[in-house]
Amino acid sequence: MAISQDPQNPSRADTPPSAVANLAHIQARVAASTHESRPAPIVIAVTKTVPVETITPVIIAGHRHFGENRVQEAAGKWPALRKLAANMTLHLIGPLQTNKVSEAVGLFDTIQTVDRPKLAEKLGREMDTQGRRLDCFVQVNTGREPQKAGVDPADADRFVAQCRDEFRLPVVGLMCVPPVTDEPSPHFALLREIARRNGLNRLSMGMSGDFEIALMFGATHVRIGSAIFGART
Repeated sequence: MAISQDPQNPSRADTPPSAVANLAHIQARVAASTHESRPAPIVIAVTKTVPVETITPVIIAGHRHFGENRVQEAAGKWPALRKLAANMTLHLIGPLQTNKVSEAVGLFDTIQTVDRPKLAEKLGREMDTQGRRLDCFVQVNTGREPQKAGVDPADADRFVAQCRDEFRLPVVGLMCVPPVTDEPSPHFALLREIARRNGLNRLSMGMSGDFEIALMFGATHVRIGSAIFGART
């Protein structure tokens, strides 16, 4: 099936049934796992390594929340993709280096990986410089994995307060990535409790393999990549 290589000309693109159909299936599962009294959780379609021609039909089908792991990759895809539709929200869900802060603030709408004072300070200054106030999530390393980004759970309350009071960041929620070998429920419960203590009502947790469990613990944002776009190459 031919797919247009030009994201600015969506009329030329044939809709590949896989990604669009997969997303509809995920959204149905999310709805089935969410109590009717709660606001509908946001499905963030993770487009790391996904080419423009595969993302385009998903935008045309009406989806508006997307996540990227790397600033450089996002910069190569999203300025053109944004021209397809208004009101899109691009989330940075991967680690952010301080030398990429200026570019990230100009490109993304939400930063989900605020995890250290130096980064938080630079984000606050850059948002002032650019006149943009991006929603921020503090990433918590619930598994205390040394190779993984995120603030230690014991330091989370202090860091959230520092981000708000000292760096004037608009902190709206928390994010975590549990260890792949662990049962995720305790990690989701821990994140929920930290959020409750700090008056935060947004929880970004749950991915393709465990998002329904995350929803049981109050996830407001789930980050779905392979279940929509297939395994990464």
